[in-house]
Amino acid sequence: MKLSIVIPCFNEMETIDQIVRLVLAINLNLERELVIVDDYSTDGTRDYLQTLADRNEIKVVFHEVNQGKGAALRTGFAHATGDIIIIQDADLEYDPNEYPKLLNPILEGKADVVYGSRFIGGETHRVLYFWHSVGNRFLTLLSNMFTNLNLTDMEVCYKVFKRSILDKISLREDRFGFEPEFTAKIARLKCVIYEVGISYYGRTYEEGKKINWKDGVRAVYVILKYGWSG
Repeated sequence: MKLSIVIPCFNEMETIDQIVRLVLAINLNLERELVIVDDYSTDGTRDYLQTLADRNEIKVVFHEVNQGKGAALRTGFAHATGDIIIIQDADLEYDPNEYPKLLNPILEGKADVVYGSRFIGGETHRVLYFWHSVGNRFLTLLSNMFTNLNLTDMEVCYKVFKRSILDKISLREDRFGFEPEFTAKIARLKCVIYEVGISYYGRTYEEGKKINWKDGVRAVYVILKYGWSG
């Protein structure tokens, strides 16, 4: 069994070295690879990633123009060779030490897809933006209305899934619309989906957070688009 950890990144020079070291330090008793996709960073991230390109367990792919998180993920998926794929942001908002509990439902044969959730369980959370949490819950509710799922955190980064699931869907969204698009399409496949409570160390905009209200508006459009048309 092989795990592919797909890491999209854009201007993450402050954190990329640490997240790579954290991911490599996790003992999973699985063969693994890191697939890092740089979405045309301009802050030195690309120079750092060049130093990783000759490491056997790491694949680095460079976009020649900034395209967005969804596009970077599609590139990463195309280069991933694992039986299971997990999405890891390049910042430090999510803790790779939680991989074992995210992977367990799939490794135990219970699930096809596992979502982390920042809103269930008793894990550690940094206190940040009220309206972001309201927006996340609203988008999850709207998505659930179309998918008939009872997810608590559709917008979460941590999504783990079998490669066979990915091979059955075609993804199109270039930016953060990936989250509701992926959710709509796996729901249509009738996948067995589990949620696992995770910790969350959110960033402020001053610390590099990139998602904004325009992405929220786009997410509503994507939910409606794929909810009605697929």
